[in-house]
Amino acid sequence: MERKLKRSLGKVVYGDTFWGRTKEKKLFIEKIREGANLLLTAQRRMGKTSLLRETEEELKDEIICLFVDLQDSENARDAIVEIGKRIYEKYPSKWQNIRTVFGHIVEGIEEIGVGELGIKLRAGLTAGDWADRGDRLLEMLTKESKQVVIMIDELPILINKILRPDKNGITIEGKKQADQFMSWIRRNSIQYQGKISFVLSGSIGIEPVLHQAGISATINNFLPFELKPWMDDEAIGCLKALARQYGIDYEQGAAEMICRKLGCNIPHHIHLFFDHLYERCQKRGVSVCTSSDVNNVYKTEMLSVKGHAELMHYEERLKMVLPEETVSLAFEMLTEAAVVGKLTKTALAAFGESYAIKNNSNEEILNILWVLQHDGYLKEKSGSYVFVSKLLRDWWKARYEKFYVPIGQRKAK
Repeated sequence: MERKLKRSLGKVVYGDTFWGRTKEKKLFIEKIREGANLLLTAQRRMGKTSLLRETEEELKDEIICLFVDLQDSENARDAIVEIGKRIYEKYPSKWQNIRTVFGHIVEGIEEIGVGELGIKLRAGLTAGDWADRGDRLLEMLTKESKQVVIMIDELPILINKILRPDKNGITIEGKKQADQFMSWIRRNSIQYQGKISFVLSGSIGIEPVLHQAGISATINNFLPFELKPWMDDEAIGCLKALARQYGIDYEQGAAEMICRKLGCNIPHHIHLFFDHLYERCQKRGVSVCTSSDVNNVYKTEMLSVKGHAELMHYEERLKMVLPEETVSLAFEMLTEAAVVGKLTKTALAAFGESYAIKNNSNEEILNILWVLQHDGYLKEKSGSYVFVSKLLRDWWKARYEKFYVPIGQRKAK
């Protein structure tokens, strides 16, 4: 019997709702079992967190997997608190060990909720003792008979907050603190090799963030593991499994057309497209999705105000990763690629002449290009740069084309 799949738009998926990634998951789990320290990289919405949760679920009887989300953390102390909370949440029997690690902070408490534990630990930890407490937590984990893997999600967001406490440029103190925390992770990943390993991930790339601060060496013992877009057969299989679940059929070629429209099979975008198609079929009282429906949904839904809200993060994360003085240049480079269809070497040279950033615009352009390629905006094709995702290209074009004059035409004037 062919598999059905329930909608899970916007959710972390694992178990029955996890789709595909058979080969990637097998390789990922193999590397974890071997004790490798991994750097999980991918574009936004590619399913990194879902892969971590699916792996955690599959290995729960074999390996102690601690999924730690640093999305709301502000500093290294918060990160240690989140690790402590996660240990207690998954293994409440370890309470006495945790009390030993944090001492007077939780002294006299016999039973505590996870939320209250977090509050007390944040109040008790100081800038001077977070590393020591963290070391003792990890040392406690080495006493376990099972292998331990700490999956740290949204680490780049935390590091960026530490580097830029006022949301502007990198500060000297911010760089110092970020270096200390990343060095703590590196030191422990080496010290407890074979017993404790780390997986680092996030919705923005950690490498560009560390590179700008000059502390890339702190991850030189981590192996990159790239999560790529679904192949067409995987994406089409997902679309058809969703359709079977909800009693929808596709006109011949309609599911394949969705993949061509998107241009890049990012799992979330596949689910989002189906969600709009299903709603359209329900409202029209039909059960067959046609090519006309696909075209209509792409234009009126995927590129609509709803789509803008979903894709807006692509703008926001550039402001998180790039220095403030280069963001406008990055936006222009992307708009050039969207409006003209490609970002050529001639256009890049023209941008270099137009911008004088720190008297070294060419270096800044190369850095921007690296970030745009690393984080999945652009890819090199035939000597120029084009959007990886047709959806993102069309959305960016619709958003910025109206008042944009291509750099070549400006130069001609």
